[in-house]
Amino acid sequence: MKIGMLWFNNDTKVALETRVQQAADYYRNKYGKTPNMCFVHPNTQGVGEYKANGIELHTTRTVMPNHFWIGVNIE
Repeated sequence: MKIGMLWFNNDTKVALETRVQQAADYYRNKYGKTPNMCFVHPNTQGVGEYKANGIELHTTRTVMPNHFWIGVNIE
């Protein structure tokens, strides 16, 4: 993924999957495309890579905690 949208959500009372879905809904409404990839800081997620609601979640230290870099992966 080369281009994406950075989304901030520090509401830790809400499940990670819900926060990713909120970012995906906003992305879809704004750009007209459904995102399929999201990068989060390892402390935000707390686990390894997995797929939630059709969106691949990956960890990277280049994204700050509670931020979600979400977009469309074109290979």
